[in-house]
Amino acid sequence: MSGPLSSLKILDFSTLLPGPFASLLLADMGAEVLRVESPTRMDLVRVLPPHEGGTSTSHAYLNRNKRSIALDLKRPEAVELVKRLVGEYDILLEQFRPGVMDRLGLGYEALKAINPRLIYVSITGYGQTGPYRERAGHDINYLALSGIASYTGRRDSGPLPLGVQLADLAGGSLHGVIGLLAAVVQRQATGKGQQVDVSMTDCVFSLHGMAGAGYLGAGVEPAMENQPLNGGSFYDYYRTRDGRWFAVGSLEPQFMQAFCQAIGRPELAARGLSQKSEDQQALKREIAIEFERRDFAEWSQVFATLDACVEPMLPLSEALEHPQIRARELVTEVPREGLPAQAQLACPLKFSEGLPPPRHVGAALGAHTEQVLAELGFDAEGVARLRDAGVFG
Repeated sequence: MSGPLSSLKILDFSTLLPGPFASLLLADMGAEVLRVESPTRMDLVRVLPPHEGGTSTSHAYLNRNKRSIALDLKRPEAVELVKRLVGEYDILLEQFRPGVMDRLGLGYEALKAINPRLIYVSITGYGQTGPYRERAGHDINYLALSGIASYTGRRDSGPLPLGVQLADLAGGSLHGVIGLLAAVVQRQATGKGQQVDVSMTDCVFSLHGMAGAGYLGAGVEPAMENQPLNGGSFYDYYRTRDGRWFAVGSLEPQFMQAFCQAIGRPELAARGLSQKSEDQQALKREIAIEFERRDFAEWSQVFATLDACVEPMLPLSEALEHPQIRARELVTEVPREGLPAQAQLACPLKFSEGLPPPRHVGAALGAHTEQVLAELGFDAEGVARLRDAGVFG
């Protein structure tokens, strides 16, 4: 089984999270991904704890199914090797600040001259243009600058640092994959490649969705707990007597009525359908009081078979064991050389034709250097000359 993207060959220069998660999805779907890594500047993910079997679990996951070649791109021989690779790997993914690849002699225009079919995907914090193009940033900065953080949190405690990297993953990784695949489709029609400029700030800004439409169309400024879905209504989390939580999303009338009946307060349903802020806040207080009357286990029994958009908030350890997660096979076993297989999060996409099984965890730095060079036509003597020249570090 080869996977739906088995025709794609991708050079991946990215590090940390956004680019590697994008290329993980592509590799899981069958694309051949070759990581081009620096032998002198370690990718932080390689050393990020926790470790298992002597390897960072994050690196083993984010870089599964990918090969690794170590090249010191400051050496002209390494740059020439990349140019040769671009003849075969006609999709390139990079995550440097704008201008870095140009200074190395590996910018889009230089490589496009070698292979006009090249698709060149650049994931950055702020994009290839604009006054912030060379500014450093992390996920929390992009969420703050884009306005997302301004209405994500509680009035009394302020914005929340999210548990997942929204701008990195939903902004950079997923939009990077979308842009890459869109360019592939266009290349099939035109025969030409192009550069895809993915700004994590741009992409997370586009996620404003309903709040953005509300402000641009009606001048309603979103703020913490003033929107129906950010705590401004009963749509929220509620603490049980023993300190655990339930998520209540019973927005539709039939769900609201079923929910209120289940908590023994059927008279509250009419208030749940009200558009008045004072009604919603009063309803939240009443619901909170009811949830505080019983423990998590009791409420779990109440809502186990009730179809009313009410679910328990689970820690990751319990989510992994949930029957829905298990039925969807969202955990997979990935082979490791000389060690037992490692459990990892599986590719979430399902295809009727299936996906190839995981091949291996993230490879050691430069593990496939000689193999890749042999594929380019280098013999042992040629590889030795490059090694002596310090091309591999």
